[in-house]
Amino acid sequence: MSVVSPRFVIQKHRASALHYDFRLEDEGVLKSWAVPKGPSLDPATKRLAMAVEDHPIEYAGFEGVIPGGEYGGGTVMVWDQGTYEPDVPDVTKSLRSGELPFHLRGKKLRGGWVLVRTRGRQWLLIKRKDAAASKTVDVTVTKPRSVVSRRLLAGIARDGGGDVKKAATGDP
Repeated sequence: MSVVSPRFVIQKHRASALHYDFRLEDEGVLKSWAVPKGPSLDPATKRLAMAVEDHPIEYAGFEGVIPGGEYGGGTVMVWDQGTYEPDVPDVTKSLRSGELPFHLRGKKLRGGWVLVRTRGRQWLLIKRKDAAASKTVDVTVTKPRSVVSRRLLAGIARDGGGDVKKAATGDP
């Protein structure tokens, strides 16, 4: 019997402000954090990650336009996706304790990472030192396209009837 690894997804989201939604599958939902500057491959760079409400698993594949006026209104891209392996036996317990080490197997992000709670809903997303780490590559700039459609945010907005000009401010 094979065990299926849980999924992760990172959605680049141009709503009121550009941010990246980092989501890990656990207990039938997507545990979610908004990462304003996106992930960094540099282990010395600690990225703010604000915990937000859990999202349904079905949301992992969403790429398109959320109408203005609705919660999260704006353009959403599936920036990266794949599976992850927690380095602990119980993800929920680790999240409650405030530290979750894990390994990502995505199309853009790979290797060891850790989420560390600093206070309340505020966490840090940190790349661990390994072969996938880089002090010089800004993966949000070098790999700006969707992993499912190869489009930039402006193209997703155009195809979905969204605000192309606003979406384009999130493109390189």
